[in-house]
Amino acid sequence: MKGQLHTFLLWAAFSSLQAQSLEMVHIPGSEASFQLAHIPEGTLVWEEKDGATAELRLDAFWIGVQEVTHDEFVLFQHRENDSDASNRTDGNFSADAVSRPTPPYLDYTYGMGTAGGFPAVSMTQQAALRYCRWLYQKTGQFYRLPTEAEWTYACLAGQNWQPEEGQLEKYAWFYDNSFEKYHKAGEKASNPWGLYDMLGNVAEWTLDFYEKNYLESIGENNQNPWVKPTRRHSRTVKGGSYDSDPGECNCRERQKSQARWQARDPQIPKSIWWNTDSPFVGFRIVRPEQQPPPEEVEKFFETAIKD
Repeated sequence: MKGQLHTFLLWAAFSSLQAQSLEMVHIPGSEASFQLAHIPEGTLVWEEKDGATAELRLDAFWIGVQEVTHDEFVLFQHRENDSDASNRTDGNFSADAVSRPTPPYLDYTYGMGTAGGFPAVSMTQQAALRYCRWLYQKTGQFYRLPTEAEWTYACLAGQNWQPEEGQLEKYAWFYDNSFEKYHKAGEKASNPWGLYDMLGNVAEWTLDFYEKNYLESIGENNQNPWVKPTRRHSRTVKGGSYDSDPGECNCRERQKSQARWQARDPQIPKSIWWNTDSPFVGFRIVRPEQQPPPEEVEKFFETAIKD
């Protein structure tokens, strides 16, 4: 037992060191900034509930240390909060040309908190991707949602980090301790790679179209797999939320987004921007270590955003 504990502690220390590289990114024309952690390339052992496994190989990437906050998202949401300031070298950014979220029909946060570090919530996956496109235009660097494999790898800290149920309260806001509301990002302990709120607080969009049989859907594509969308519904959501049972706050647990998350939306067709009934879902962002050329970036967004 002592030998096993010693091995685990050595692994935990090594895992923590791998993600020590941090970078602070300032959003041009604002006071908002966010922090990224470098995630090393590696292999994720994917485990299906039927016992099937596969080794997925992932390139290095940067991921948000915290979920995207309302303070960041509101710069994109409202034109008056944005400006023409941009780091793009071609100077080809105009705040007036940005397609922005429509005004919500009600308070989609249900009074749980906005400014001051609370996570941005209730947006559709497509709206989260449009935020990423805007951030690319502002910073000149390509951002997107993490693939399901990347998210899982980052949550597990590369191997098998997962707090026992009795330790979960140290790392996550969930049904038993959240008082039925989300909290400011980063109030709980981080995982071994320095990432906060990977479990609980608000669940997080991934880039993948939801398929029940994940390994079957990716086939032989074990290098940086991505299940590309073919239609609007559904997407994979990860991590559990303030409204989740402890067992759902698990790095490997998968949740399917639901059309009923827009049940109270009076629009026909339903909004491409907002889910009236999912204040428990937000997102964090990824920046690939190898930046693609502009034409590939635009092709990516055309492929990823399916309304």
